[in-house]
Amino acid sequence: MQSVTVELGAASTMELVNALSAIATELATRDAPESAAACLELTETLAAAADMQESALAGFIGRVDATGEQQRWGYPSTQAWLRSRLGMRDNRAKERLTLARQRHRLPQVTERLAAGEMPFGYATTVADSIARLDDTDCAEAETTLLGFVDQGFSAGKVAAFGRRIRDLIAERDDTEDAPDEDTKRGYAKSWLTTTRSLDGGRYVKGWLNPEDAAIWDGTLAPLAKPAGPDDRRDLPERTAAALSNVLSGGHKATKVTVICDLETLTGGNAPARLTDGTPIPAAQARRIALSAGVSPLLLGRGNTPLYLGHRERFASAAQRQVLETLYPTCAVRECETPGTLCEVDHVNGWALGKSPTDIDQLALTCGWHNRFKHTNPDQIQITKDRDGRYVYRLLPPPDARGSATGTGPPGSIGPPDSPLGWAA
Repeated sequence: MQSVTVELGAASTMELVNALSAIATELATRDAPESAAACLELTETLAAAADMQESALAGFIGRVDATGEQQRWGYPSTQAWLRSRLGMRDNRAKERLTLARQRHRLPQVTERLAAGEMPFGYATTVADSIARLDDTDCAEAETTLLGFVDQGFSAGKVAAFGRRIRDLIAERDDTEDAPDEDTKRGYAKSWLTTTRSLDGGRYVKGWLNPEDAAIWDGTLAPLAKPAGPDDRRDLPERTAAALSNVLSGGHKATKVTVICDLETLTGGNAPARLTDGTPIPAAQARRIALSAGVSPLLLGRGNTPLYLGHRERFASAAQRQVLETLYPTCAVRECETPGTLCEVDHVNGWALGKSPTDIDQLALTCGWHNRFKHTNPDQIQITKDRDGRYVYRLLPPPDARGSATGTGPPGSIGPPDSPLGWAA
């Protein structure tokens, strides 16, 4: 049993965090008391303490976010760091990042959370509700929403009041948000609804079943890539531009890559999958093949030129298609960018003459990590998995190695197997 002795007022922040970690480690190994009543009381006390820890966590995350420290460690955004390094799911990471970014505008919420007078759920609800308001409306909305908290409304109700406040402000400023979601229509059939706004634009909402989603991804994903290093548009903006391009006829033929066993293609029931891992029922995979034709992906020498050597700087379309099959996401283990939005990377550097444009010397990396690898080669560890795919792992900055918090990111499960691939 580890002993912890710390003088709270004189201890540094690091000493307090280390003491808290030691206590949590010991507490996690204890069995729950036999008394259910005691467990109920302990749960409420521990949850309140955890909420106060969230206040400190928001301060830490806010400092990392404001300074861009996560980029030195190889993470393109604070949210990517929270997801990968801390194992947070996307919604949880968004909650903590929103609170970290808004806490300076929420003095009452920040004070209550730190004092243990407000649960974390309420704090994140208020932070999300005011995130898109200006400072004047934010202050009024904080007071109003805290009034609902004091009246005992649930966090869900407070969130609904927050949406209503945003709607009223949008109506006042003549900037109404998009219309409410349509009633769910099930998942078997695709559907779209459009609503014209007062300025002539359109709100678009809908649902695509897996078959139609595959066509959507195969058509729009290649067109939604950044136009270059100076392209500052985010993914939603690029996707809208890609859709406009398709509707105006300025696009190439649709390409959908589906990975399956030959048995599936010839009548079996084993499901296929898209390059991002999404499962596709066998019947839908065959329908895609029948409607668009089938071309095999050749993973070696053959009729498709996959080995171009040093003569060619850029990968061919056939090589790109193979790589998108092999790499559902960026080769950097912690990155979730879909392979269809990634760039082709010469593993050992084409300019150095060490990495020819051959399929077994190429990988897919997102644009951010491609540049990071070039400028910080000592922070990328490259290995191969059992199936021959390259795996890039992020290493800590040189000045952080060997410190208490400078260990590299934990390992993770390798990418899914790639059976015979075919493209429609």
